[in-house]
Parts: sequence; C-alpha cells; structure tokens
Amino acid sequence: MDEGKEQNMSNCAVVGINWGDEGKGRMVDLLTERYDYVVRYQGGGNAGHTVINEKGKFALHLLPSGVFRSGVVNVLGSGVALDPENLFEEIDGLNARGVSVTPDNLKISRRASLLMPWHRELDALEEARLADRKYGSTKQGIAPFYSDKYAKKTVLAGEVFYQGLLERHLDELLKWKNLTLEGVYGAEPYTPEMLRDWRERCCERLKPYLCDTDALLSEAQARNKPVMFEAQLGALRDIDYGIYPYTTSSNTLAAYAPIGSGCPGVKIDEVVGVVKAYSTCVGEGPFVSEMFGNEADRLRQAGEEYGAKTGRARRVGAFDTVATRYGVQAQQATQIALTKLDVLSYMDKIPVCVKYSIEGRETDAFPFPAELDCAQPVLTYMEGWKCDISAARTWSELPDQARSYVQFIENAIRCPIRYISVGAHRDSIIIR
Repeated sequence: MDEGKEQNMSNCAVVGINWGDEGKGRMVDLLTERYDYVVRYQGGGNAGHTVINEKGKFALHLLPSGVFRSGVVNVLGSGVALDPENLFEEIDGLNARGVSVTPDNLKISRRASLLMPWHRELDALEEARLADRKYGSTKQGIAPFYSDKYAKKTVLAGEVFYQGLLERHLDELLKWKNLTLEGVYGAEPYTPEMLRDWRERCCERLKPYLCDTDALLSEAQARNKPVMFEAQLGALRDIDYGIYPYTTSSNTLAAYAPIGSGCPGVKIDEVVGVVKAYSTCVGEGPFVSEMFGNEADRLRQAGEEYGAKTGRARRVGAFDTVATRYGVQAQQATQIALTKLDVLSYMDKIPVCVKYSIEGRETDAFPFPAELDCAQPVLTYMEGWKCDISAARTWSELPDQARSYVQFIENAIRCPIRYISVGAHRDSIIIR
C-alpha cells in the first residue's frame, strides 16, 4: 500500500446530494488514489459518470469509476442491476481505448440479479403508455428490473454456474413475462431461442468475474484495506426519501452501501456528498429552482449540461439550499465536494434559492413530495466574480466573491465544503 493509503484507512461513500449528475465520477476518480476497493452498490446502466483524466474523457454507466486507477479492485455489489449485455459493451469499449478491465480488477457479486433483455423493452413500453405523465426514465430497464427483483422474478448472477437450473429458471420467467408483454402491452413475445442467444453471448462471459463479495470485502476489512462506495444518482432520486414517484427504483443513500455492496458488515466512516455550484436535473418531476429561456440556455451551454447516458439536455437552475440541506441530512454527509464553480464565472449576479414559497407561506424545510408542484423559489443574489478561476489551486487564489459564495452555501447547508472543483480535469481542484 502506498503512503497516501496508509494515511487514510477509513471507508468512504461518495454520494449525490441532489437529483443526480452532480459530478460523483469526477470525485471518485480523484479520491481513488487513497483506496484499494471501489464498490458500486445500487442502480445500473442508467448511470452516467463522466471522468476526464490523462487517458481521455469517458462516460461510465455500470462500471465503478475506480477502473482508471492501477491497483484498485472494482466491485459491482449485490444491489446493482447487472445488465451483462451493456456491461461487456462498456468493458470492450474501455479495453479498446487502453483502459484494462479484467477479472483481476473487476469483481461482481454472485448475488447480483441479472437485468434481462425484456426489462429495457418494458421500460420503453410503459413510458410510451404514460405519455405526458411519464417519469422521465432513461429506458435502461431499471424500474422493471427492481420490480421483478422484489417480486422474486430475477436470476442471480451466480446461477450461470448451474446450467440446468438456469435453463429451467429462464424458461419459467419467459412464460411469465410474455403474459405481460402480450397481454398488457400487445408486444411481441420473447422466444427460448432469443434467451439462449442472450445466455451464450453474455452470461458465459460473466463467470470469471463472479465472486463472493461478502468474503472479498470482509477480508479487505480484516486486512485494514480502505473501501470507497460509489453511489448512482442523488438523495432526491432515492426510492424512499426522494421526490417520489419521480425517483429511481433503488436506494441512493450512503446508508444502503453496506447492504448493496454484498457485505452488510462493512462500516462507513466518511460520507462525501457531491453537489454542483448550481442545480441540474435530468428527467421529469418537480424542480423548484429551475431556470427557463435564455437564462437557462446560457447556463446549460456554459456547463455543457447534457446527460452522459442519454445526451439529452439537463434542466438547470439556481443553487437550491432547501433541497441541498435535505440531501445532506438524508445522506448524513460529513463533508461536501462542490463541483463546477468555474461555470458561474460569466454571471454578474448569481441566484441562490434560499426558501420555498408554498401557497403564500415561506419555508426553508424541504416539503413532502405532494407539495413540491406548488412550491416557488425565494431567491437571493450573490455578487459574481467575472474572471477565470480555473487555474486556482488554493482557497486564497479564489477571488473574494467566489469565496463568499462558497461560504454562503456552506453555512446554508450546514456541512463543511472541503473540495471545490474549478474544472473537469483531475487536478482542477481546491482542497480546503
């Protein structure tokens, strides 16, 4: 273990504080030099973690963001929606660009459930049925997958080692799922030949990567090896604590990391909450501080706010202290990484949402989801700095107005801001 890892033996979760797309991949890539293991513990291929380093610019979807660091063991835990088809497309793409992903640096829980081909189709069919009431799904099959998982209608990854069992299980699931495809949606049924092709192309390749992640991570703990947990999306998309029903279908909170990692006994010592210096939101649902028109277009262009997975334009808005404070509490964040501060450098005055107005009543408490549609932002404005801050590497190098903005946010969300990102590259960071 190198000196940096010897100095930091604690386990850490890197999580989103808002609606997702906060820059978690960028922070995991930065911080992984301190860790031996990086674990994805929930969600699936609907993630879009953008990482820029000396190897290039990458958009990861299912793989942990530690794949770029030599010596790091990356883990897909039991809580992940394991889509083998998209996983190997991602692995092959990285290998072609010189990023080695092998069974040596990627381990997959044998208890992870497999996302089936029909899950993506069902996702698209349901969004089409909902029409203007849609949830804004990325159509990667996540909601149908988790629905089936909790109905006990999925296949565990480890079943690929038991061919007879797997074939019988898939045959049962095929008959059951075709009832929905044909009877509810009027779609074409899946056939045994289609599943056989999927199994041969994808499932066989899984075998070298599968392991008992409980044993793996328990051994890591016994050997005092530090572990990082990487979340997908943010607190406001959590199935239990988010803006339901406009959420993902899994638990995005740090508290779920031990369960979803496949090692429920592992402990979390620190929680780094990631939040942008302004607000962004992909998908549908209430977004109180949202900007519109030319103001939104300019911020979206300045921040290059387009989804890493879908390419669709992100909704943008003012920094929301009400939602962010709630997210900090839900995640039990011990420190904050504030990303994309440099994007705001063009603004004369920077808006910040400090309260919500709901039917004439102002509140700084995040409301119950049913009240969000009628909430209006109460804004204050901070002085802009109107200069390029991308070369700053220390707190003192930031202009006074930028420091005042950071301190205002820190006081409002009641959590120390330790990391300040002033650019997309790995070293474009200020550590307070």
